Parts: sequence; C-alpha cells; structure tokens
Amino acid sequence: MNKKKTLKVGDKCPSFSLNNQKGEKIDISNIIGRKNILIYFYPKDETYGCTQQACSYRDAYDEFLEYDCEVFGISSDDKKSHDNFSNKHNLNFDILSDVNNEVRNMFGVPRSLFGLVSGRVTYLIDKKGNIVWIFNSQINAKKHIEEALNFLKK
Repeated sequence: MNKKKTLKVGDKCPSFSLNNQKGEKIDISNIIGRKNILIYFYPKDETYGCTQQACSYRDAYDEFLEYDCEVFGISSDDKKSHDNFSNKHNLNFDILSDVNNEVRNMFGVPRSLFGLVSGRVTYLIDKKGNIVWIFNSQINAKKHIEEALNFLKK
C-alpha cells in the first residue's frame, strides 16, 4: 500500500491550482516568490469551528498583510458552498475548492476523529516556496490564527 507523504517544515510547497469562491483559478506558483502564503485546510463550511476559524482569519487579515502574507482557506466544499460561506461571513480572503481532496493529499493532511473528519492544519510558506511553520489542531480552530501571527512576528 502506498502511504502518502506528509509535508513537514523545510519541504517545498507543492504547485497547485484551485478555483476560489468566485470561480477564479488561483495558481499558487504565481504567488510564490512575491508573498508569504498561509494555507489552512479545514473540514467544512458553516460548521461551528470552521466558521470561527474563517471569521478569525477575516478579522486578522490586515495583520497578515502587514507581514506580506496572503491567506487561503481550502476545503472539499464546492464553489457554491464557498461563495455562500464567504458572502454570509464577509470573508476578505480566498477560499479554495478542493472537491477531490487532491491538494489535501499533496500536503498529506491527516484525517482526525478516527478518520471521519478532514483534518485542520495550517501551513506558512515563505517567499522562496518553503514550508516554514505548521500547526495542526482539530478542536482549537481559533488558535491557528494566534499561533501563525506569533510565528510571523518572530
């Protein structure tokens, strides 16, 4: 059986393209080299923890921009779900549809709760395309934002 590789600090960010909530294709390789990138994988639009997390990123978005860091959320929800979620909560960053979990698998994001729920993992990628920080916490969704900002401040 082929075990998928879990990316770790020091690994290169894989190249990928996904559609955002507006249906626009976002190619991550066009952003690497220009900005730092925060990618967070989350289980599902409109669930309690995921909504808390998205709204916390929304509220801290300007602070991420101060560190020249673009934020992207990724889940397997489709464009319509993402569009509704983004509009309802006034999200000011792109959320990307990974309906076949291809990008989630590229990163090796683990499932949690006995494999029943898609994992919640955040990655910071520097301008060279290297993963410089990873935070994995399924239940403490808001801590992802706090920890990422603490890392960027160093």
